[in-house]
Amino acid sequence: MTIRRQPESIDYASPTQFVLKINQLPEVQFFITNCNLPGINLGEAVIPTPLKQIPVMGDELTFENLSIGFLVNEEFTNYIEIQKWLNAIGFPQSRDQFTGFKANQSVTPQNKLGVQNDSVPGKATPANAMFSDATLTLLTNKNNPIAEVKFEDLYPVSLSSLEFSQEQTDVQYLRASAEFQYKYYTITQL
Repeated sequence: MTIRRQPESIDYASPTQFVLKINQLPEVQFFITNCNLPGINLGEAVIPTPLKQIPVMGDELTFENLSIGFLVNEEFTNYIEIQKWLNAIGFPQSRDQFTGFKANQSVTPQNKLGVQNDSVPGKATPANAMFSDATLTLLTNKNNPIAEVKFEDLYPVSLSSLEFSQEQTDVQYLRASAEFQYKYYTITQL
């Protein structure tokens, strides 16, 4: 049996070679400037003894949030897309914000939902219409896809503020950030 100790590829991964697609946010996709591949933590259990406590592997994974940064477009449509989604989840003014978003703005694929709204043909109504799937495509240095990270049932949990100022001496375009929670993610090499 031969043990291989030399890697086949000695190229390094570039932090600029990625494409992130969030199904619910088509306006945001083009303007994304950065995102993270969230970390995973298994955790641990501890067996108490009179001497030293003995750590053993845990049995529950926790995933860090998906964080993105993006440039805000001139019409603010990409910022407003996330803001509307957050308002629909939290419905600060009325429950109509929740039902209106599900019926009119959710882009969750119909085959994933399985239920139709009788009053609005072709519009989804179940609770999972508030979630979206996302795909982070990792690229080689020659812009060829090397792996896909698929996020299941993603939803926003925060959106940054925007800072306006008349004191700027040079134009620095508005940037925003958002964080998302999700059920889990899987990585597939292509």
